[in-house]
Amino acid sequence: MRSIWNGAISFGLVSIPIKLVNATESHSISFRQIHVSDGGRVRYRKVCELDGEEVPSAEIGKGYEEADGSIVPITDEDLAQLPLATAKTIEIMSFVPAEEIDPLQMDAAYYLAANGATAAKPYTLLREALKRSRKVAIAKYALRGRERLGMLRVVDDVIAMHGLLWPDEIRAPEGVAPEGTVSVRDAELDLADALMATLGEVEMASLHDDYRDAVEAMIVAKSSGAFEPTEAVVEPAGGQVIDLMAALENSVRAAKASRGEGGAEGSDEAEAEVTPIRRKAGTGRGAGSGTGAAAAAPKAVGGKKSTAASAKKTAAAATKKKATGAGGTGKSAAGKSASASGASKSTSKTAGTKSTAKTAAAKKTGAGAAKKAATPRKRTSA
Repeated sequence: MRSIWNGAISFGLVSIPIKLVNATESHSISFRQIHVSDGGRVRYRKVCELDGEEVPSAEIGKGYEEADGSIVPITDEDLAQLPLATAKTIEIMSFVPAEEIDPLQMDAAYYLAANGATAAKPYTLLREALKRSRKVAIAKYALRGRERLGMLRVVDDVIAMHGLLWPDEIRAPEGVAPEGTVSVRDAELDLADALMATLGEVEMASLHDDYRDAVEAMIVAKSSGAFEPTEAVVEPAGGQVIDLMAALENSVRAAKASRGEGGAEGSDEAEAEVTPIRRKAGTGRGAGSGTGAAAAAPKAVGGKKSTAASAKKTAAAATKKKATGAGGTGKSAAGKSASASGASKSTSKTAGTKSTAKTAAAKKTGAGAAKKAATPRKRTSA
């Protein structure tokens, strides 16, 4: 690999000649700008604003623009005269535990290669010291015209250096977190934990860029004239109100299925792990309401209490009807002297009322028996 910088690591009084090599590379597909109407290449030309002439790279230098727009020329000689101790040296300042480094500070990564036979011994010494201490080295170095912060650590048998952003280059996350107070239930956290455990770990080496593969395949197809455009199906994003619990449950089941844990057994396990939260009778929204208690009771005793509740409700309706019937009988007695036909109707109605009352009493007795039968079951269930 080609080195991009030569210098030395300053480790106390020890100097280790090294070469800096890029540890990463970009596999992104780059595109050129073209003129859409005729496909001609669009290029950028560096032109001087004063004379309008194109300037070759050899004649292009640096300059600092002042607030008023004026330019202060800066030459390489000017920069070389600055008292920069790290111009050709990676100066180690301290050793700290790796967990003290905020990942937000991570920048470009490099490999440090020993430069020459004489560098092998001190290079190995520093590498083994880092391994044994389980720490990383914090260092300063200069690259591409500026001083930078770096972190040295061991990767296999090589010392790697990560460029770090300076602490004042990390922006505070103000206004990023959700506004207001958001509460998360334990049941939701349990499902999230179950999903994390089901997804498990992944071999990092197995991950690859699917989008890049699709772009490369499209380019090959277009160049051979066999490209057939298809309409992409894009799922709508945002603005959807979802049931978080249901989404978590479905995610756990889908993750288990993808890992070969699907089928009937996998489904039963998933349902066994997830216990829906139900309101108890007499609490919450149904407190003090006979309707709420009656709705919750059949679930608590497997539906057997519903018979007693139905009988009780029928008896209450019969009692109300009996009261109504009594009023009707009185009115019939008052109208008996006025009309014989009315007396006949009243007698018929009274007889019907007595029959209804007897039926209601029988049902009430059955309701009491059903209630007694249901009560032991409720206590046993509790």
